[in-house]
Amino acid sequence: MSSELRASSRPVAFALFTVIAGAVGWFASFELLTEYIKTLQNPDYIPNCSVSILVTCGPNMASWQGALLGFSNTIIGVAAFVAPIAVGVALLAGARFASWFWALYQVGLLGGFVLISWLFTQSVFVLGTLCPWCMVVWTVTIPLFWVTLFRPYAVGDIKTSPGAQRFFGRAYAWSWVIILVCYAAIAFIAQLQLDWIAEFNRG
Repeated sequence: MSSELRASSRPVAFALFTVIAGAVGWFASFELLTEYIKTLQNPDYIPNCSVSILVTCGPNMASWQGALLGFSNTIIGVAAFVAPIAVGVALLAGARFASWFWALYQVGLLGGFVLISWLFTQSVFVLGTLCPWCMVVWTVTIPLFWVTLFRPYAVGDIKTSPGAQRFFGRAYAWSWVIILVCYAAIAFIAQLQLDWIAEFNRG
């Protein structure tokens, strides 16, 4: 009976979301890394993400913003997206994490969220491009951050007061709204700065 109870309490939906989002982010980062390596091997190589002058990843990979730590940011993505995949798989297997682990995981996701927010502003306002694989990374990092920000408090994985838990429970239930607002803000800012709709229509 106890084993059935433990199995039924596994956060299957959250775990699957974490695994899928992490896998998508890892794949996009890996694709960017392989394209970056190909450009290093052959300066005349045209990356598979170079759709047009506006929709391209070449300028991003070649810029200093694309190598903040002295090496390609894609290496950070390939390494970092292993974390949500591992967390999701562990949850599916029945693992339970301590509060400090969730807090540390949240800090890591916050770092990822801040990084992609900064890279978005650099891409749109400085480089004047929309990198397709970068946008995939943005798309999965945003929900990973917001959902994981609220959920541990909402379900009691991080202990807090009953009132705070109810607040986070409501925030967790409406986290999809915050995620959509983030997506809409990105699309709106990119449209104002780059007019990507006109570029899409021309294509």
